Amino acid sequence: MTIDASLDAPWTDLWYASADGLKLHARDYGPRDAAAPPVVCLPGLARSAGDFHELASALATADGGPRRVLALDYRGRGRSDYDPNPRNYDLPVESADILALLAAAGLAGAVFVGTSRGGMHVMLLAATHKDVLAGAVLNDIGPVIEMTGLMRIKGYVGQMPTPKTYEEAAALLQGIAGPGFPAFGAADWARLAARSFIERGGALVADHDPALTASLEALAPDKPLPPLWPFFDALKDVPLMLIRGEHSDILSAQTLAAMAERRPDADVLTVAGQGHAPVLWEAEVVGRVVGFVEGIAAEVPRGPEGTIAGVEG
Repeated sequence: MTIDASLDAPWTDLWYASADGLKLHARDYGPRDAAAPPVVCLPGLARSAGDFHELASALATADGGPRRVLALDYRGRGRSDYDPNPRNYDLPVESADILALLAAAGLAGAVFVGTSRGGMHVMLLAATHKDVLAGAVLNDIGPVIEMTGLMRIKGYVGQMPTPKTYEEAAALLQGIAGPGFPAFGAADWARLAARSFIERGGALVADHDPALTASLEALAPDKPLPPLWPFFDALKDVPLMLIRGEHSDILSAQTLAAMAERRPDADVLTVAGQGHAPVLWEAEVVGRVVGFVEGIAAEVPRGPEGTIAGVEG
């Protein structure tokens, strides 16, 4: 499927309250009365709704029919309130916030696209509220999470330097993530910087609560996380797409292969030249995800569709 990479659909701000009274934010794309199943996009640990702008724009205006797309800011990220209790930056609390978003938007369910931590939420929802899942896209996450990548993330979340300009911010991000993204050019790093930093108090700061480090304190190289296979297996019978970055240090090629063996019906895609986590703004990748989502709506068979530019299927 060919997607116009210049798509720039408008969105409205959807504000809603968490159970403990925080003001939370999501971007709301597309018509609210669209017939096509809606999509909910869940970002990575320290990321925000803006990461999904190109994908949301394409889904909201796709040839197969416009659809509503919600991309949320977790508590402590983007435009959502920071939590005075950093211990609430954990999966169960955030999962409740996701369900609160569905209620606020008047949705019984959706196709969920989860990047990294967002994919962990998708697996958790499969185990606890499977009825809300019309389909699932797991972007560079699986039931076995590599400690190498987790320790790398622990080394910078909540501890980012304060660049003076967005050019410095782009160079900073390239220094942190460059080895995993050899396909990135200057424009890519600039786009990532624009979505990673905000101006606050006359300075550029990372667009998340520095106290987010509390969610990573227990991580240690000699304490691997327990495998989450039961949560992955809870996705049985849910239309599934699996995405991995070629150079990912969070989702190994071996784990992806094991996931695909358990779910031979899944649409499996490896993004060349990228690590953790693949950005979802390239036209070829966006087109592949849109095609998968439209396949759910049309109830057509899913599965690998061969190779497209920059993507190994």
